[in-house]
Parts: sequence; structure tokens; C-alpha cells
Amino acid sequence: MSTTRRSGPVEGCRPTNQTPVAVDATTIADASRDDLRTLAGDLASEGYVPAEVTADARFDEDCSLATQREADRLRDLVEAAAFLGANALTVTVEAVESPEKARPALSAVAERARRDGVALNVQGLSLN
Repeated sequence: MSTTRRSGPVEGCRPTNQTPVAVDATTIADASRDDLRTLAGDLASEGYVPAEVTADARFDEDCSLATQREADRLRDLVEAAAFLGANALTVTVEAVESPEKARPALSAVAERARRDGVALNVQGLSLN
């Protein structure tokens, strides 16, 4: 039996003096990886760390293709958030024409976010 205490990954972390900030999705929507690297560097040099990305979503058409386009846009934001090092994507659903189409699309985005290490927070529509 070992008397050495094992530490988990969280126990090995310590606070920093950087201020967490939320990055608006419009800032990174069509950004290249180089642009995202530059943004991350600029934030770090100012003492900020990207904690979350915030986005608005609209599922205001009863059309599977439109729903898929919006879900694809959100998946791109998940990827950008993960690349920046943000731990969450908060999506405010502003309009929903067909919840039975929007919910599975958002669930798929949530699964992608989980795999990429980003928490998806959805406001304005329950995924259940």
C-alpha cells in the first residue's frame, strides 16, 4: 500500500491572474486558424482568456436544409471555440419554427461539442 497521495488533473491546476472573457460568435464566425491564433495571442497579451463563445441561433424556417445550415454553423463555432481554448459555447435560440427539427440538430451539435471538450449551453429551447 502506497502512502503517496495521487493527484488528479484538477488538483494539479492553480488559478492565474487572467480575466475570463466571452467572445461573441460574430468575431470568429469566418475566422481562419491564423486569425484565431492571433485573437488568442492578443487576448493573452491583454491578460484575458477566452472562457466561452456566445452565439444567437435562428431555426425560423420549417425546412430541414435551413435547420442543417444553422446546425453546421454552430458546429463550426464549436470547432473555433475549442481551437481558442474556450470551454463553453452558449447559444441563445431566438426563433424556432419547428422544434421537432431543431432539437435533434442541437443535440448533434451538443455531441460534437462534448467530443471537442466544449460545453454547449442552449438557452431558449429545451433539448428534451
